[in-house]
Amino acid sequence: MNKMQMHLKIMVPERINTALHVHKIIAESYNGFFCLKPRHIDFTTALKPGILYYYINNEEHIVAVDNGVLVKCGLKISVSVLNAFKGESLKELEQQVQAEFNKAQQLEKASVQALKNLEAELVQHFVNLQKKESIL
Repeated sequence: MNKMQMHLKIMVPERINTALHVHKIIAESYNGFFCLKPRHIDFTTALKPGILYYYINNEEHIVAVDNGVLVKCGLKISVSVLNAFKGESLKELEQQVQAEFNKAQQLEKASVQALKNLEAELVQHFVNLQKKESIL
């Protein structure tokens, strides 16, 4: 890594999504878009869900990120987000994010159904218990 590069690390809760040397990044916080280069001042911000752009030798790369935090300290940039997806194009990222939303919705539906089944079994158990007590 030379002085014109920064080390970018994008972390999600279960793993490191991206770790590489970049020349520049552009991301969006709740105050708007910003750009970070190696000689910029140290910086910390909350990230909005959206696209994080990073550049290696003027070649643009994109990562879809969820809510999170970005910290620039010297030549290190750490991004901690709930979800992150790398892609070659915005269309590819859109498909990955849509697939992830669909998976989350199906998981939520299954969880709601499992909770309803537990409630029904609990009510049935109390009804049976009440019948046994009335017999005694």
